[in-house]
Amino acid sequence: MIVIPDFSIENETNASFIAGVDEAGRGPLCGPVVAAAVIFPNRDIEIPVIIRDSKKMSPAQRATAYDWIIRNTIWATGQCSPAEIDELNILWASMCAMERAVAGLNQKPDVCLIDGNRVPKNLCGRAIVKGDAKSLSIAAASIIAKETRDRIMHELATQFPMYGWDKNAGYPTAEHLCAIEKYGITEHHRKTFGPVKKAL
Repeated sequence: MIVIPDFSIENETNASFIAGVDEAGRGPLCGPVVAAAVIFPNRDIEIPVIIRDSKKMSPAQRATAYDWIIRNTIWATGQCSPAEIDELNILWASMCAMERAVAGLNQKPDVCLIDGNRVPKNLCGRAIVKGDAKSLSIAAASIIAKETRDRIMHELATQFPMYGWDKNAGYPTAEHLCAIEKYGITEHHRKTFGPVKKAL
C-alpha cells in the first residue's frame, strides 16, 4: 500500500512557516550529499501532482513534481562536497547540508520538520522518522534533494562516462565498482568510503 503524505503534522504545529527538510546521497561512493528545505506558504493550495517519498516515485513523476514544487513553494538546497564528507563523515556532512539548505531559504522558517531521527544542532525543529512518507513538506524536500543530486550526477557523467553515474547516481553498483577497479578514482569520489578506500 502506498502511503500518501499530507499536512497533518504541519497543521498540528502552531507555526506559519514550516520547512520540510530532507537529504539525498548518503550511500553513493561519489558526488555531494544534497539537502533541500521546502516551505508551503499556502497549505490550502490544490496540488495537482504526486508528492510523496521520492524513492517511491518514477523519474518522470519526480521531474514533474520538481517543476511544480519550485514554482509553488519557497525552497532552497544545500550541499556538502566529497572532501567535506571525508572530513566530517557522512552523518555530519548530511546535517551540515541540511543547515545550508535552511539558511538558503528567502523566508526564515518558524520551525523545521527533519526527515530521520536527529535534528541538526543549528536548526530549531523536530525529527520525524520516515517523515517523507508522512509530511508533504518533507516529501517535497526529498524530491528537490534527489532530483537536484541526480542532475548533478548526470552532469558529472558527461565528464566521466566510464562510471555510469547517469544511471547509478554514484551508488556502488557492479558497473561502478568495475569501473573503479579499471580506471581508478576521481576527485569526486569519497575517499573514506570502503570500496574507494580499497582502490587507493
